[in-house]
Amino acid sequence: MKAKVLIIEDVAELSELVALYLSKEGMETRRAESAEAALAALRAGGADAFSPDIIILDINLPGMDGFEFLGEYRRTGKAPVLIVSARDADEDIIAGLGHGADEFVTKPFSPRVLVARVRAMLRRAQEAPSARDARSVRFGPYSLDLDACVLRRGDDRVALSAKEYAVLAFLASNPGRPLDPETIYSSVWKNAYGDVTAVAVYIQRLRRKLEADPSSPRHIETVYGMGYRFTLDPGLEQGGGGL
Repeated sequence: MKAKVLIIEDVAELSELVALYLSKEGMETRRAESAEAALAALRAGGADAFSPDIIILDINLPGMDGFEFLGEYRRTGKAPVLIVSARDADEDIIAGLGHGADEFVTKPFSPRVLVARVRAMLRRAQEAPSARDARSVRFGPYSLDLDACVLRRGDDRVALSAKEYAVLAFLASNPGRPLDPETIYSSVWKNAYGDVTAVAVYIQRLRRKLEADPSSPRHIETVYGMGYRFTLDPGLEQGGGGL
């Protein structure tokens, strides 16, 4: 079956160009010039129904912007979202990923590179269900949905960057097991060589977002001389401490 791609872009020439390249790769595309039009297309039934396998999203849109669209779509929608935007500040990238985007590409971009990104995202989405046994992880007041790549506290989404989510998901997939920084780094960053101190930076960020007292963490503990341990129920584990 053809992969279906929804392109949300208010610049017609650009959306047409992207659609042309994707069509040449055998993908079925639908274009929307606003977030409102995109939501209407996603909610349509009958002959007009369109369930995308991936969404390409601009941030700067007339009316509802891309961030607002993401917040609305991620309530129920699980298709991967690729943001394509001229806004390249770290804050914009973090906000996009935190709202539920999977990738962020800045304009201008090569259409061929964009197509390669789309293909890689589709491949990951197809492989993901068979690669995961656990669908969700609950700890304290939180629920980590490994299918939707979303962390919630009750009904509220907790904003995480893509790397913060990846670190948390890796830890949560190995509860009770001490993991050294090198293992976390190679698994999350997919790089055997690099600055493993980045792991401690992301652990600190996660603790600030998740722990009631980051200086005395209950879920992401430090196991001295060994690394970090994720604890589902703090009452069942001993040890811990800060960085």
